Amino acid sequence: MPDGPSIAEHGLIGDLRTCALVGTDGTIDWFCAPRFDSPSVFGAILDTERGGSWQLSMACESSRTHQFYFPDTAALVTRFLTDDGVIEVHDFMPVAAATEEHRQRLVRRVVAVRGATTVRMALDARPDYGRERFELTLGDRAVDFRADRMAMRLTSSAELQADDGVVTAELTLKKGETADFVLEVLDPDDPASATGDDVATLFDDTTEYWRTWLAQSRYEGRWREMVERSAITLKLLTHEPSGAVIAAPTSSLPEDIGGERNWDYRYVWMRDAGFSLYALLRLGFNAEANAFIEWLSKRLGRGEREQDGLGPLRVLYDIDGNEPSPEMELDHLRGYAGSAPVRVGNAAVDQLQLDIYGDLIDSVYLFDKYGAGISHDAWTDVVVVIDWLVDNWERDDAGMWEVRDTPQPYTTSRLMCWVALERAIRIARRRGLPADLVTWTATRDDIYHRIMDKSWNADLQAFTQVEGGERLDAGVLLMPMVKFISPADPRFLSTLQAIERELVTDSLVFRYDPATDGLDGDEGTFSLCTFWYVEALTRVGRHRDAQLALEKMFTYANHVGLYAEQVSATGDQVGNFPQAFTHLSLISAAINLDRAMG
Repeated sequence: MPDGPSIAEHGLIGDLRTCALVGTDGTIDWFCAPRFDSPSVFGAILDTERGGSWQLSMACESSRTHQFYFPDTAALVTRFLTDDGVIEVHDFMPVAAATEEHRQRLVRRVVAVRGATTVRMALDARPDYGRERFELTLGDRAVDFRADRMAMRLTSSAELQADDGVVTAELTLKKGETADFVLEVLDPDDPASATGDDVATLFDDTTEYWRTWLAQSRYEGRWREMVERSAITLKLLTHEPSGAVIAAPTSSLPEDIGGERNWDYRYVWMRDAGFSLYALLRLGFNAEANAFIEWLSKRLGRGEREQDGLGPLRVLYDIDGNEPSPEMELDHLRGYAGSAPVRVGNAAVDQLQLDIYGDLIDSVYLFDKYGAGISHDAWTDVVVVIDWLVDNWERDDAGMWEVRDTPQPYTTSRLMCWVALERAIRIARRRGLPADLVTWTATRDDIYHRIMDKSWNADLQAFTQVEGGERLDAGVLLMPMVKFISPADPRFLSTLQAIERELVTDSLVFRYDPATDGLDGDEGTFSLCTFWYVEALTRVGRHRDAQLALEKMFTYANHVGLYAEQVSATGDQVGNFPQAFTHLSLISAAINLDRAMG
């Protein structure tokens, strides 16, 4: 068991540059600064002793907590119910207006709601994943933090003390009184740039920003609260200066407690691209869609990896669109609940994953259809990608689940290669753009027949994980979603039945049998696949079953509507948290079921 709050017992705050996790006990135990992919400053979720944290707690012996968001915002409230009174902690990160220079601040406002309660604050910042300590300089209700490559300043309305690198405060608040703590990340070359803040104004501006942003949403369906919380979460995982959308803000939160399935997700996966664009465009967030497609377009034209056999695109990129740092293990951190190793960087960047081309070209197709339209230069880059795919689609690869074992002929890789060609053909025909349509169409048809002939197992009456295989893969639920096959086709209907028998448990869906992927340990049901299952049920006309599965899945969200990557056998959230792909698939499942139910 973890020493602090479980993965699910956290809320998320952020400033569109980075995020922080706030536990239900009032502790910020994950915060990387100044960006999502920067080393952590608070990393206690991975090691309570060495990682660093920012604690707010009550001095009394007994207290209960509740946590919720201010409606329609990313400002978080943690309420402490004690024998002495009620205290609220309001946590948020101000978001700069487009015309302002961004200042990165973690703001914690403590409010006495009832009674008189003594509050304790302890800030133990550990930069570089806990491998360094700050030098502290104590001033008048302020502390300066300096390390080799980082500077911060804590300002407070309370008296502060510093001892052995830890800043503390203790204060008693009566009903109506407040205390403010503002931690600002500074330019290490100009740390004197910090200025005072009016916390009340910062809070009002921040909540107004989020409510104004969310008002753009076009969704008015049955599950508005869950969809809008997912939209806010997706926005929180967006790096506004670049337009990139990361997979998750955390690293090495385990898929299997005590196991080795611990990965760094603070990067941009090509696989997320099409789903991101679909969700943003369907909800009406066109500015975010435009920014992300611009980011993707820059990746299309580079082709720097083609010479090493991995194709013109990488599986994942850092926020700037570059190759992430090599994967490494941080041996000094014990890991969440002892789940080692703790990894930073992601070796999947060196894998061949052919399905990413379908995801990418599908996003271009969606943008060309619903957005401003593809440019000449971007189309030229698409042609290069498709021409490469024509020559390489038959190769074995690591598959969409990034299996760290021998490459195989994965069905979902073939499927998404078909998507890439089919969408490129659609764009060319609709826009009259130049393309070798004869070759493209012939290749598309070859892939179709290859899947139907070699990935179909007549004995199982199902499409299998690999060509000629006998195991199932929930990824094939995408087939009708990407228009490869009719949802009424007997082959898909029997595949769906087979998946329900083998991979579905009480509406939750395993992605495949984990015993086949070359790693030790088990994993939970994959929340993304559960929402794909909801969509599949919707498309085959089983609307009541889809609604029941969706409602059940909503019960696995945490207390503020967030999802990690997976759900364990005991119903706990496991894996990196929160995961963009899960929230994207929730949005898609809800929108399509709403539309089908009328």
